[in-house]
Amino acid sequence: MKISVCMATFNGEKYIEEQLSSILSQLSESDEVIISDDGSTDSTLDLINAFGDRRVVVFVGQTFKSLIFNFENALSKASGDVVFLADQDDVWKSNKVSVFLEYLKEYDVVVSDAEVVDEDFNILHASFFALNGSIKGFVRNILKNSYLGCAMAFRRKVLDRSLPFPRDIAMHDWWIGIVGEVYGKSFFIDECLISYRRHGDNASATSTVSKFSFFKKIFMRAVMIKNICMRYSGF
Repeated sequence: MKISVCMATFNGEKYIEEQLSSILSQLSESDEVIISDDGSTDSTLDLINAFGDRRVVVFVGQTFKSLIFNFENALSKASGDVVFLADQDDVWKSNKVSVFLEYLKEYDVVVSDAEVVDEDFNILHASFFALNGSIKGFVRNILKNSYLGCAMAFRRKVLDRSLPFPRDIAMHDWWIGIVGEVYGKSFFIDECLISYRRHGDNASATSTVSKFSFFKKIFMRAVMIKNICMRYSGF
């Protein structure tokens, strides 16, 4: 199976080299890393280009100012049979790809556990699953999302059903996970296969306590149900 790793970048110079190295070392020559950069003004692009790796394809000039639609752009360029999502500041364990590929033979969406670390790799939480109460299930994941994008991979059919993203979704990984619940089979791997780095400048939040009001949370879930019903019905 050809692998596409899709990454959204923005001013990621501090960690991008370490992350890209951890990914590329696990890929074959026929795989690809698709990077969509949302107007970085630091040395992110220079550091990526310095790898000189033909498997890395970078799309520049975007002005989405949105993590969600920057990821959508990367995903729309992917040609692989299976797709991995990657953040710009994490580090993959050396066996991540090989473990995921075994499960992707049977399942359509696979999510691994992750150790939550600070910028110096001091462990903040040994298990993201335990911290978040992550489990599969459509209703459970409408109520509380378990799909951590940087620890996800999925088959082509899930990608095709997920794109284009609805314009009003709260987060891309939540949407893809729900699509996978409806159109395929999901599996949660108990092994921690990434170091999920939290350093204060992350584009996405990790707190288990939501910053949204009760009514905002209800609205977000209503939007998710509306969008999955429209996608399912073909509209």
